[in-house]
Order: sequence, then structure tokens, then C-alpha cells
Amino acid sequence: MKIGDYFSSHDIIPQLASTTKEEVLEELTEKLVESHQGLDRNEVLSVLLERELLGSTGIGGGIAIPHAKLRHVGDPIVVFGRSTTGISYDALDGKPVNLFFLLVADMNSVDRYLKLLARISRLLKDRALRGRLMEETKVDTLYDLIQEQDTML
Repeated sequence: MKIGDYFSSHDIIPQLASTTKEEVLEELTEKLVESHQGLDRNEVLSVLLERELLGSTGIGGGIAIPHAKLRHVGDPIVVFGRSTTGISYDALDGKPVNLFFLLVADMNSVDRYLKLLARISRLLKDRALRGRLMEETKVDTLYDLIQEQDTML
């Protein structure tokens, strides 16, 4: 299972406009529903915010992986967003977050959901990749960097 199976260059925000945790979840959700019709913006956002109440999805190292399980999503969907300035996100290490991978999956595909969460986490352990994702500005190149690293996992 590869991230690229559930992700395209249309699912990338190269520079988030958000400055708060709530705003970044809204902005990522907007991209999600814009690229994948049939999803309810309010439902997605509500489930993401509820998930954050259980504990921050900011895992440290400038990374957050907000995620949610919904009804009738079909295949999982991944959206990537980047903030070059960093966003206060209540991350585990207390530092701002720059790289965001939003994952939404169907409630009935828990196995794929968990495997994708683990794969995204493994992908982002690569410090060189994180640096390259922070430097690049073109959507297609950001997509290619993620795809390239994903095939090497």
C-alpha cells in the first residue's frame, strides 16, 4: 500500500494561509472537499476537531497527521499542506508544525487507515525529505518528492 494510491498533486497546498490549528484544519478540509466531491465539509471538520480533543495529531518534528474516519468515504484520501512559517498546533514537542498530512478514511477500512497512518509517519522520519519539502515551492515537485520517497519505503 502506497500513499500515492490515495493522493494526487491536486491534493497539495504548497503554502497554507492558516495561522492557527483550527484554521489549518479548515483549510485542509476545504482542499479535501474541493478535490473530492461528495464529502460534507462540516462533517469532516467536526470529526477532525473531535479527534484533536483526544490528543494532538502533531507528532513533533514539525509534523502533524490530522486524521478521521467517516462513513461513505470510499477509498482513503490524503491531503498535504505546508506552512513555511510554522503553526502552533499543540504538537507533542511543543514546537510549531510545518508539514501536514491529512488522512480521511472510511469507518469500515480500519486496516488501510492504520497502515496509511504508519506509512505517512515512516515517510516523514526522513530528515532529508522534510528539508526538501520545506524548500520546494512547486506543487508538482512536492508531489514528486513524496512519491519518490514513498516508493523507497
